[in-house]
Amino acid sequence: MKPKYFKTLAVVLVLAVMGAIAVSQTVRRAHMRGDGMFGGPMLGYYVHKLDLTDAQQAQVKAIMAKEKPALQPLMLQMVQEHSQLRDLVMRGSFDEAKAREVASQHTQVTTELAVQYARIASEMVQVLTPEEKTKLTTLINQHEQRRMDHLQGKTPEQTQSQ
Repeated sequence: MKPKYFKTLAVVLVLAVMGAIAVSQTVRRAHMRGDGMFGGPMLGYYVHKLDLTDAQQAQVKAIMAKEKPALQPLMLQMVQEHSQLRDLVMRGSFDEAKAREVASQHTQVTTELAVQYARIASEMVQVLTPEEKTKLTTLINQHEQRRMDHLQGKTPEQTQSQ
């Protein structure tokens, strides 16, 4: 895959994750310290960092409001599947066949959500100016680098010294 396509894919995926976070807040709102802008802290973070106009913010909010009815049942199904797996673990005797069945259902829902989020992210990217798209790509690259550093066990101090 060419680097240009990788970056485009990365942008779409991060926006998809932002959409997922925004929708998931309806399921876990009570556990969050704050809702962030439009229902999700990461979405609010990117909206703040990109300094979107009021009109752009309204467009992003409208996209999420339009898509929420389609996403919410999928998110609820994921929560139920997690609960089923937890119940299997806590039962004391592990039923591998049942675990595989639930995991298979979970994979199908996850795939559907990924496609939905990619579509939504594509809509959201269209709201951005070319400069904002460039800035978003930079923010995403920085976030990905921090995640990679974390997964590799690097501390922020080790990363800065390199």
